[in-house]
Amino acid sequence: MSQELLTPAQMGQADRAAIAAGIAGTRLMQAAGEAVARAVARRWQPCRVAVLCGPGNNGGDGFVAAQCLQALGWPVSLFLLGETGKLRGDAAWAATQWTGAVQAVAEFRPADFDLLVDALFGAGLDRPLDGAALQLVEAMAQSRLPICAVDVPSGLDGASGAVLGKAAAAAVTVTFFRHKPGHWLYPGRALCGQLVLADIGIPPEVLDAIALRTWRNTPALWQAHYPHPAALGHKYNRGHVLVLGGAVLTGAARMSAQAAQRIGAGLVTLAAPVQSHAIYAQNLQSCMVQAIEDETGFERLLADVRRNVCVIGPGAGVALATRQAVLDSLRAGKSAVLDADALTVFQDTPPQLFEALSQGRGDAILTPHEGEFARLFTMHGDKLRRASAAARQAQAVVILKGADTVIAAPDGRLAINGDAPPWLATGGTGDVLAGMAAGLLAQGMPAFEAACAAVWQHGQAARRAGAGMVADDLLPALAGVLREQAQQPVWHGA
Repeated sequence: MSQELLTPAQMGQADRAAIAAGIAGTRLMQAAGEAVARAVARRWQPCRVAVLCGPGNNGGDGFVAAQCLQALGWPVSLFLLGETGKLRGDAAWAATQWTGAVQAVAEFRPADFDLLVDALFGAGLDRPLDGAALQLVEAMAQSRLPICAVDVPSGLDGASGAVLGKAAAAAVTVTFFRHKPGHWLYPGRALCGQLVLADIGIPPEVLDAIALRTWRNTPALWQAHYPHPAALGHKYNRGHVLVLGGAVLTGAARMSAQAAQRIGAGLVTLAAPVQSHAIYAQNLQSCMVQAIEDETGFERLLADVRRNVCVIGPGAGVALATRQAVLDSLRAGKSAVLDADALTVFQDTPPQLFEALSQGRGDAILTPHEGEFARLFTMHGDKLRRASAAARQAQAVVILKGADTVIAAPDGRLAINGDAPPWLATGGTGDVLAGMAAGLLAQGMPAFEAACAAVWQHGQAARRAGAGMVADDLLPALAGVLREQAQQPVWHGA
């Protein structure tokens, strides 16, 4: 499945480029309608189906789908929002292909049907539904009938996943050429049901002229940068992660440290406050534990140039020492993963953090959930816009966590994660994610790709662990994910 995500405007570019290359718009519309009919016929037995068509090209796809289903012997009724005489372009052509009656939407009665095809409005809708359109979508939603949506459920913003007034949840959504961000961002993701991506004949080469900035987070996005262990590699060339431990909540930093090690960092040191040093030392057999004996203890640990990445925040405490550790690590030129308390501690002075990040010589990844994000950033709007603006402001990669985690780079690249199960929402899982990202950074993976890989593997580990998991279950599950992902070793022996 292709990982590029096109905004509605970019999809329009792709359509126009295909037509300019000699592919008739009517041919694209015919292929789209046929794809919808196939999706319906594969999932349901012939039944009373209502095809609800809008006044634009989405409605044109509906006309073609209706004719295809009727040709297969389905009892089809078609309802048009608007008038046939006012259809234009390819949609007007599609209306001529339909051999049945065209009924006004005022005549639509959900009780007369078993299945609905929603071809009212596509992903390019840019204003809230109102009037007859709103009433029709509300009637669809209240009917509780299974729905096959064309492109997106009508009322859904394909760019952001936001609902513009109202949208009826679909059992299946058939879209074309490439997915839209709104298919993967909530609430759109919950409304689309099963996604079917149909090839309608648009050549992939049209993407060359489109400024792609957004992708689904899959291994294809970052696999080329992944630091697979080399046959002649050793622990000293796989990076050294320094984790700041807290005095009270010791579990968080321990999980970060173990995650960094599990994902491949050659060495991991946990810097522990002297009063809790014994707790860390007794529970971390394969990580080094160094005591922080005074106010400059962490800074002295930073002096070792082999320690190339820091994890600060998990269980650290919202305290002056945490703030100072962040500033010291950035000043020392370290790459850093800043999570939890390392973000909240700057809630009263975000510019101080942003300035330190901009002056740092290493890469930085920030991993806020929505609450932590709001403490640092003031931008509003949909999740993609907010994450992208935050990454530019902070000059760092931002992992804006949630059911639809977004990874944003300062240069405008964006990825939407779609593999994480809901049972990942439990305490401590973010600490594991921070350590994973740091471990990949330490091995030389670029920050955006490291963040994307960590988020994807994190979700896969949660799926492997299964429902009922807790954060401790992620590390053994991650080992299984890494085994599956590992390339087969090259054998040079006899």
